[in-house]
Amino acid sequence: MTKEIPIGNIKVGGGRRIVLIAGPCVIESEAKLMKAAEEVVKTAEGLKVPLIFKSSFDKANRSSASSYRGPGLKEGLRLLLKVKETFNVPVISDVHSVEEVGPASEVLDVLQIPAFLCRQTDLIAAAARTGLPVNVKKGQFLAPWDIINVINKFKEAGGEDLMLTERGVSFGYNNLVVDFRAMSEMRPMGYPIIFDATHSVQLPGGAGKTSSGQRQYVAPLSRAAAAVGIDGLFMEVHPCPDEALCDGPNMVSVPEMAGIVEQVLAIDEALRG
Repeated sequence: MTKEIPIGNIKVGGGRRIVLIAGPCVIESEAKLMKAAEEVVKTAEGLKVPLIFKSSFDKANRSSASSYRGPGLKEGLRLLLKVKETFNVPVISDVHSVEEVGPASEVLDVLQIPAFLCRQTDLIAAAARTGLPVNVKKGQFLAPWDIINVINKFKEAGGEDLMLTERGVSFGYNNLVVDFRAMSEMRPMGYPIIFDATHSVQLPGGAGKTSSGQRQYVAPLSRAAAAVGIDGLFMEVHPCPDEALCDGPNMVSVPEMAGIVEQVLAIDEALRG
């Protein structure tokens, strides 16, 4: 059984029901963020699934310099705080540098280390020293057993509450695949395992100046992950994915999210007996 981690008014791991981490890839505007949050929160309440709301204030890793990145640290945190206070829901977002960790820790309930930065020692240590829960996305280049080195960095810096997210592994050019053995490999390490269903279907750089994606596989991969055994499901959700400014091809709509989560919860319930 994995460690139980308190996050805001919910708990992740420890044999509890699957938690949902969901929201739009990046903050596009205040109005769009609040609309998305309202829809996601209402849907999660209807499904009776604990929710951590996610959106990025900055997408620092983009295919092109002209790609939309978000409103930035200060404005992004202001908006995430508004979501947190309006809907009484914990929030999570990416941090990309040691300098971002301090301000972010004053607003966020969970700090997230992006996949490409999962080996950045100083960043992991800075996040650990805040005392907040940290979600580390396993890099597309990292074997599941190598995540123990990330765990050790986190613990040596005084961190206690850690989540590990599987988001696929590079398989040739512009392609990712999910090796479902990875989650079973990481589970004995003792921390909650999250499956990132939408980034796992991303085609990095697959559209030239932007990434592409295959959202039709989000549902089957989510069901498979639930059958293997996970503590949380991560999904990037947008009211209209085809109009999204970032990662639209691998995001799902709120109604699609609801259907997938309902299936995942049923599998989780059957698995836990």
